[in-house]
Amino acid sequence: MISNYEFTVIFDANEDKTKAGLELVESTFSKYGVEVTKKEDMGVRTLAYLINKQEKGHYVYFEIKADGLTIKNMSRAFELSTDVLKYLFINPEKI
Repeated sequence: MISNYEFTVIFDANEDKTKAGLELVESTFSKYGVEVTKKEDMGVRTLAYLINKQEKGHYVYFEIKADGLTIKNMSRAFELSTDVLKYLFINPEKI
């Protein structure tokens, strides 16, 4: 069943790594047929704690439409990427 999700991802603050990570995310969305309804680049921010020895991260927020299995499969791809520091999927309908 297709649901609305909020997806926030943090990339390395390095511009090249951010670009590579964003291309990975968008190509993964395309591969799984995910509909992006909103995309907001939140810019580089200081992290609350070090992640992979990084003090800053580039935040990007998406609102998407996908099913639960697709979210699970995409999560695996993002876990394996070195360009993605952290990510979070939230289903606002279940909060």
